[in-house]
Amino acid sequence: MHTAITIDALKVLDAIDRKGSFAGAANELFRVPSAISYTVQKLEEDLNVAIYDRSGHRAALTPAGRYLLEEGRTLLEAAENLAHTTKQVAQGWETRLRIGFNSLLPAQCLFPAINEFYQLGVPVDVQIVEEVFAGTWDALQSRRVDLIIGADNLSKPAGNFTTKALGAMAFAFAVAPDHPLAEPSEPLSEEDISRFPAAVAADTSRSLPPGHAGIFRRQRTLTVANIDQKIAIQESGLGVGWLPKARIRAQLQQGSLVEKQVHEPRQPIMLHLARHGEDQGKALMWFWHRLTSDPAITTWLAD
Repeated sequence: MHTAITIDALKVLDAIDRKGSFAGAANELFRVPSAISYTVQKLEEDLNVAIYDRSGHRAALTPAGRYLLEEGRTLLEAAENLAHTTKQVAQGWETRLRIGFNSLLPAQCLFPAINEFYQLGVPVDVQIVEEVFAGTWDALQSRRVDLIIGADNLSKPAGNFTTKALGAMAFAFAVAPDHPLAEPSEPLSEEDISRFPAAVAADTSRSLPPGHAGIFRRQRTLTVANIDQKIAIQESGLGVGWLPKARIRAQLQQGSLVEKQVHEPRQPIMLHLARHGEDQGKALMWFWHRLTSDPAITTWLAD
């Protein structure tokens, strides 16, 4: 589709407005004033619209001309960004990196690495996506994200994935201090626990089989969106269940949650960093190497 509006014509209008005259625009664009005038006149003829009002001592933008200039500047910025990102892609940098993290981990674990990445001065947009249970692997498999942090081996699908172990996460069965289960002698039995609703974080998987852990067959559930909400539910006494021990250190110390021993303890799980094996983008690989031994994660996981 042919259009009379070109990037060059918009650059001319922008230069005239910023410099205040046709001559000033000509000087900035390294052209003769007649070339500037010709570009404007041709644009007016092609659009059949008066861009400048020449009835006064000095040409001034008409309302249509002002609209064209303001909207045109958006196009100029988009064109400049497109040129820059095209060069960026040619050099191996992605324009965007999507990082999925398991809700078992706090998003704050990623902040030091992201801050360090920003110091590189590379204009890559970073998106952080929270996933629960099998949702981490599902997000990577379906390419909703490029990298996942905190993936377990239990829900790993078949595929060409590269993984690195981050560390083991321990769990604690926790209840509110005024919950009925806070009083019974330990360890708690399945019969003890099944009488109360289990707080559950909903699996975000869209195609892989959803996962769950520590819920008894006869137990009612109270489902929320993520681990933060699950912790809040258990602090309120509305539900009980297993929680990542590292996530509730403060609550255990403050007494807003009480750890209880059970007959069948939940074993720690190993969390991993994972990506598609064939992906080698510069931003992806920078985060891959940075997060493999990131103290913000390994120290946090250490119990």
